[in-house]
Amino acid sequence: MKPTLLILAAGMASRYGSMKQIDGFGPNGETIIDYSIYDAIKAGFGKVIFIIKEEFVDNFKTIFEPKLKGKIEVDYVFQNFDLTKFGIQEEIYREKPWGTAHAILSAKNTIKEPFCVINADDFYGFDAFQKMANFLTNDVNDQTFCMVGYEIGKTLSEFGSVSRGVCQVNADGNLSEIVERTKVYNGEEGIVYEENDHKYPLQSNTRVSMNFWGFTPSVFNITEELFRTFALENKANPKAEFFIPLVAETLIKTKKANFRVIPTSSKWFGVTYKEDKPVVQNSIDKLIQEEVYPENLWS
Repeated sequence: MKPTLLILAAGMASRYGSMKQIDGFGPNGETIIDYSIYDAIKAGFGKVIFIIKEEFVDNFKTIFEPKLKGKIEVDYVFQNFDLTKFGIQEEIYREKPWGTAHAILSAKNTIKEPFCVINADDFYGFDAFQKMANFLTNDVNDQTFCMVGYEIGKTLSEFGSVSRGVCQVNADGNLSEIVERTKVYNGEEGIVYEENDHKYPLQSNTRVSMNFWGFTPSVFNITEELFRTFALENKANPKAEFFIPLVAETLIKTKKANFRVIPTSSKWFGVTYKEDKPVVQNSIDKLIQEEVYPENLWS
């Protein structure tokens, strides 16, 4: 059974200033998602599912279905504020969705095969998709999940600090800890992160998570149970978010699952800031010149 690609596209882009999930970056208006799906098809994925807000479904269908018809199966699931489906009867006020781990629960009744999760606005590179497809086809099981680990030096923006999940990897190649560093940038002294007004160095080859995770469907029941607890504990905190690394850390600490860290040499790029757009466009142009991608992706 071919693995499925699950794309997180429900979040609005506050720092970027517009709906960057469907902004054009390629020479023919291709989105970053287009390149991810192209790489996923090439790597052997059989289905793509978009996690979106329901009001955007027509936009996504118009943009993606004509170009993907006959190439890969396409489906949509909606992230919303309905907590009753998780057994929570209490009404909890929220202005924004609950986060990435809550988002993947939207696909619980849709996915029956091994799958991976990616962000809509991140460019991951073919090497990462190929390695993920191999893992999901040959190695994944209900106690062995994975994440793709990028070198932090290949994931930074020129236009401001970024948040990165900094990973500790044990001797077996498994994730032992992931710590969110919310202010990482390239300073005069090299790559640093700031915390409590202090700067701490990071080696350029330090592995970080760019939210590229691989699972079996068994993760849904585990995540749902954790989310029920999280939502009730944070009902008075409308900004609390339930992220995938929280699930990963819980599974590691309780020894319910390991997370293999799959190293990639790919250079990540994305659009954290509006100023990142021409950098992404130039990077894509260069890959086209190197014949990594055709100029017209879907012709």
